[in-house]
Amino acid sequence: MAFLGGVFLCLLLFAGMLLLLEAGFRLGVRFEKARGGEAASIFDSAVFALLGLLLGFAFAGAADRLDKRRDLIVAEANNVSTAYLRLDTLAPEDQPAIKELFRQYLEARIRVYRAIDAESDPATAFAEAERLQAEIWIAAVAAVDRPQRQYAAEIVLPAINDMIDVTTERKVALTTHIPQLVLVLLFGVSLFSALLAGAGMSRHGLRHIIHGSIFAAAVTLTVYTILDLDNPRGGLIRLDAADRVLEELRRSMEPA
Repeated sequence: MAFLGGVFLCLLLFAGMLLLLEAGFRLGVRFEKARGGEAASIFDSAVFALLGLLLGFAFAGAADRLDKRRDLIVAEANNVSTAYLRLDTLAPEDQPAIKELFRQYLEARIRVYRAIDAESDPATAFAEAERLQAEIWIAAVAAVDRPQRQYAAEIVLPAINDMIDVTTERKVALTTHIPQLVLVLLFGVSLFSALLAGAGMSRHGLRHIIHGSIFAAAVTLTVYTILDLDNPRGGLIRLDAADRVLEELRRSMEPA
């Protein structure tokens, strides 16, 4: 979900909650005798408790996914660095070409995340990185097949395999977000809660505009934070600091 799209949704939620607070107040005044008294308060409390649970679980899930994405960035940097260092076990004549492929590969991987940050299509960068993965693998297999270099197969190939595997995990993590049904339920329960809160205010005959606005703002800001945590490539919460690890690794690969 794009940054502006998330902001727009949250603005709609805030406006909707304010409207439903007023609608609930008017309905409560109009149907004063049918409000249900203490029994209705029990149902109101149940809905507010459900809202709290939904917000809590959604927030925790989004925070966990953010941590997972950050951990995968570190894992990818470590795997690439390990595989690159193990190229030193290959024959000297094979090392320059494969190391150059590694530099090109890491540049392609960095372009993938820059494209996602810019909200453009990363398909071209993904395809280039996958092509370079294949070239690295073919070149490494040929290099360890040389006489007296077979032992390097047990060192180099597993490291390259790990480097490739983590890209699949990152690709899945990039497309894993809060389920749409949960998001719809979160918005729906937030709006119903505003309606019930407005009806609750009518029992005292006062609107409590400030309190109602604070309630709507608190829920909306929490929902926005959940969306931002779940989309750390386009909002205020970013993974730029973690991404710099890959950029620093690329600079360290420059020939002396």
